[in-house]
Amino acid sequence: MDLQSVLEKCGNFGPYQILLLGLFGYTNIVSSLHYFSQTIISFTPSHRCSQPKDYQPNSTSLLSCSIVQFDVEFKCTSWDFERESNYESVTTEHKWVCDDAYKLAVGQSFFFIGSALGSIFFGYLADRIGRLPACVLSTLTGASGDFFTSFVESLPWFSFTRFISGLSMDTQYVLMYILVFEYLSPQHRTFGLNIILGVFYCVGLMISPWIAIWVTNWRHYLWAASLPALGMLLFPVFLHESAEWLLTKGKFEKAEKSLRGVAKFNGRQVDDSVFDEFIKHYREKLNNSQNKTSDTFMGMLRTPRLRKFTIILLIKSMIITIAFDILSRNVEGVGISPFKLFSYSGFCYLPAGLTIILFQNKIGRKGMACASLFVGAIITAATGYLVATLDPKDYSVLLGFMVSLGRYGAVVAYDAEAQYAAEIIPTSVKGRGVANIHVVGNAFAFFSSYIIYLGTFYKPLPSLMISFILLIGACLCLALPETLHKNLPQNLEEGEMFAKGEKWYYFPCFSRRQKTQKSASQLESFGGITN
Repeated sequence: MDLQSVLEKCGNFGPYQILLLGLFGYTNIVSSLHYFSQTIISFTPSHRCSQPKDYQPNSTSLLSCSIVQFDVEFKCTSWDFERESNYESVTTEHKWVCDDAYKLAVGQSFFFIGSALGSIFFGYLADRIGRLPACVLSTLTGASGDFFTSFVESLPWFSFTRFISGLSMDTQYVLMYILVFEYLSPQHRTFGLNIILGVFYCVGLMISPWIAIWVTNWRHYLWAASLPALGMLLFPVFLHESAEWLLTKGKFEKAEKSLRGVAKFNGRQVDDSVFDEFIKHYREKLNNSQNKTSDTFMGMLRTPRLRKFTIILLIKSMIITIAFDILSRNVEGVGISPFKLFSYSGFCYLPAGLTIILFQNKIGRKGMACASLFVGAIITAATGYLVATLDPKDYSVLLGFMVSLGRYGAVVAYDAEAQYAAEIIPTSVKGRGVANIHVVGNAFAFFSSYIIYLGTFYKPLPSLMISFILLIGACLCLALPETLHKNLPQNLEEGEMFAKGEKWYYFPCFSRRQKTQKSASQLESFGGITN
């Protein structure tokens, strides 16, 4: 009588699961407001040098970073910004443009340093005190960082508060995802989780620019974006702790209490004998596991095939995380209001989720990962070329569409990578393996602010760089095994032998077609013989 068997009796898709999905949706709104706050507060509008006191229209040219007067060029110290709806961003308030443009990149990069350390810290905390309290604490920490950022006046304090904010970049979402995953029936996980993620994360993303325009100031926006996090304080009132975590910690009575609470909320009656057998099963399982040596994440680096898979997954995580962040934030300079483009392009999260649902089980995990990276690279390169050759004023709609299309590809690649990595990593080290790969990806997102900064020298440069690394990621995917319709590895030994002998060009969709053609030809041959 394992956990899934008891959950079926308690109800694994009832009112409690609907409540879980609803609160997971709320978490996605909070998470998107938090993550993309760094983009909203840092929009840099078009600007030019302010007129000097001795301004003479016939002999003076006002550029974005310098003034040319009587054929002599000198740098300016004040600027006139074309603020949209009078919105004051951190860039316009502190005048972090031209020679000081690097300050924004430095401050924002500390957000990703915090995200890497936060994933480690809150992952450890979730293992010590539980998924639910760690989720609440993570959310409140990120909201506190946003709130304190609104009071800073200097680059060092801005960097420090962005570091605090980054500590919970997505741990709040991941921990809530785990809670929903464990209590939801396997038949409803893929559809339910992807739809909730696509709809609610998209809602939070699309409304954030309009909130910024409404409050007209980056400081006020951070207050508005951090306020919904207080709603997470009510989660422990309505939700139960992860039963699976309680079982791994030997807290069998508390696990039983949580499952009884789920059954009661779902209106189910479960016999005491079911819980007695359930606890007995896990007591024996815990005693047996204590006598066995456990696998470790470092063990994945000791054997050649697993080492290759692990290194590729680490590099792929770096590539996708950097690309996802840059393509989500690089929405300026295409002739459309960055607020509107950021909001409208956020709609791509819903079709991206539907793309995963519709195609991943048909073309395979490797095919989905490789195709999304390759197509994303082509779109991003084309966008960079168009930005360099077309006038944004005349082709704003085309450029905005290409930016949105690139963002869609990044979301598909990001979502596909998460599930693919979880299936390749053996079950015995899955939790630690996925977490470590995630941490490395977040750590390398530190460079995304600096890659965006390169656009101040040559606008298409960030797009071209991202296109190049996406192509590298697509090629690396070919060296990974396909996991669709296969028994996934449970330990390191099985992981080393998993899909051994499989060709790099193997894709299930092509394999099925070849088998069908082969069967048809055999039937025709057989028919000819009988005739």
